[in-house]
Amino acid sequence: MKSYSAGSDGLPRRGGFFDQPKAVWAVAFACVISFMGLGLVDPILPAIAEKLHASKSQVSLLFTSYNLVTGIAMLITGVVSSRIGVKWTLLSGILLIVLFSALGGAAGSIEGIVGYRGGWGLGNALFIATALSAIVGLSTSGTARAIILYEAALGLGISVGPLLGGELGSISWRGPFFGVSVLMAIAFISIVFLLPKTPKPKNRSSLADPFKALGYPALMTLAITALLYNYGFFTLLAYSPYVMELNEHGLGYVFFGWGMMLAITSVFVAPRLQRRFGSVRSICAMLILFAVDLLVMAAGTIQHSPKTVIIAVIAAGIFLGINNTLITTAVMQAAPVERSVASAAYSFVRFVGGAISPWLAGKLSEWYRAESPFYMGAFMVLIGVVVLIARRRHLSGIDAADAH
Repeated sequence: MKSYSAGSDGLPRRGGFFDQPKAVWAVAFACVISFMGLGLVDPILPAIAEKLHASKSQVSLLFTSYNLVTGIAMLITGVVSSRIGVKWTLLSGILLIVLFSALGGAAGSIEGIVGYRGGWGLGNALFIATALSAIVGLSTSGTARAIILYEAALGLGISVGPLLGGELGSISWRGPFFGVSVLMAIAFISIVFLLPKTPKPKNRSSLADPFKALGYPALMTLAITALLYNYGFFTLLAYSPYVMELNEHGLGYVFFGWGMMLAITSVFVAPRLQRRFGSVRSICAMLILFAVDLLVMAAGTIQHSPKTVIIAVIAAGIFLGINNTLITTAVMQAAPVERSVASAAYSFVRFVGGAISPWLAGKLSEWYRAESPFYMGAFMVLIGVVVLIARRRHLSGIDAADAH
């Protein structure tokens, strides 16, 4: 996609991928640090279970409370940003993350950490929904490339986060929580000084806007698909650390490799697949491959082969990176509403999958067998494929846009 902006001579010039305003880079930098917070806690899940004498399902509630509050809070992000502006919404979200991540590190019980992670999720919702619309709105290189930049920041943050989390977690399980707090404080300062004051939207959003947006069949189809896909995504994040039989350092390196695959494919592979095969076909293919990958993790668990699970986790980053970019781009085209509203509506639905799967994965392993969570994850992802194919007619406009 080509985009043009006015040069100093008043003539239009092409906005390249790296030719972005400082404001875009400021938000992208904050995104990297924000998404580091997601992966920072992965290497310390077994350590938290051991130190606080908690079960897998109890520890998985760290993801459940975070995702549940994030999803619900997505409904108010448009209301907040339309009243106080993009910059102050971003800063408010970051400030909440700084506060609740520090409180999580100081907590003395699993219940306390779970509660503080919910507050962290509120800050995360305010930040990520606004960050995506801010990058797309401020970018000079067009929507598609702006989303790739956002996904690149996501991938970079997710890849570096576990590496840092493993190092800090080897000192203490509290280290990654305090690490997030410090990093987000740096992000807060960068936004304050690098992001100019942005005008408030002319029209104020209401709480009903995201629900109205879900009335568009294309957006609802993508949201349901993402809910089911996110189930598998967070099964991998929340449960796989328990079956890889690695310490904090080892888990950090595995998820670093996973995140690097996610970052590289989201930037360099997803756009090519989109141009050649279209969004819908490419998303279906990636979801099927991800489901197969989860089945490989199940097989590795049955065979007591941590190496198999490790390789499958890293490989999953390929499919997840491509799929993240494709679905996010499709969402921006799915409904004739403001990007922030579409993002909020979509994220509200998809984070439900991320809230259910971590807790249920832990319970399934306790109720049945160690490989059961991976089977359920693969099943849910495949249902997502069925939904996408069955409702494909609603997405014809997106494939037409890709072809154009």
